[in-house]
Amino acid sequence: MTERVEILGVNVDAVTMAQAVERVINLIGENNPAIVATANAEMLLRATHDDELKNILNAASLVVPDGAGTVWAARHLGKVMPERVAGFDLVQELMKIAPARDIKFFLFGSAPSIADKAKLKAETLYPGIKIVGTRNGYFKADDEPEIISQIKNSGADILLAALGVPKQEKWLAKYKDELKIPVSIGVGGTFDVMAGVVKRAPLWMQKARLEWLFRAMLQPSRAGRLVALPKFVLKVHKQKTAKS
Repeated sequence: MTERVEILGVNVDAVTMAQAVERVINLIGENNPAIVATANAEMLLRATHDDELKNILNAASLVVPDGAGTVWAARHLGKVMPERVAGFDLVQELMKIAPARDIKFFLFGSAPSIADKAKLKAETLYPGIKIVGTRNGYFKADDEPEIISQIKNSGADILLAALGVPKQEKWLAKYKDELKIPVSIGVGGTFDVMAGVVKRAPLWMQKARLEWLFRAMLQPSRAGRLVALPKFVLKVHKQKTAKS
């Protein structure tokens, strides 16, 4: 088992990408419905005032450090956090090995047609991949039994849910046992990037840990969420001071 680092009350796994992929493969083999969470600074900050989200994250089978802020926080607290494991990249790594291991995916979420476009992109990038179903993220409570039935009967090994934080985590936790999918992962805007609707930051910005800035420049509607970053830094510093 890898070490878990407590950041603002949430236990985050100190894993490399390779370790995260291996853990997901093992979870599929265990065939016991599991949730994988991708924790960035915004999610961790939200969990400080959303106990339901915090409890879901701490009950998850794997919580990867998705974001430079999460890696920084762990290291600032004096803990080892080997690298950032971005949710988008984790999905791509899993899809890359999926054909050889016969891993099947269900894509759930995003705007109408986006999941279908992401499916086509995956089939182009990873020949032989099995995407056994798609469903957009626009639904009412009345639609949920049909959605659950569709996902449950798809035969998927991995459910990718792109409903946004914290809706995706709460939905997956609520229906995890009913869905009976070995691994469910909340993937935020992954389908949008795969579908080509949203651009990802250039590699140099990713390496410079400036992907958050690129997203804010590209989507001004996200600019308000940048306020969360200094709040996150302040809270992490307070956690460090309190423990020292």
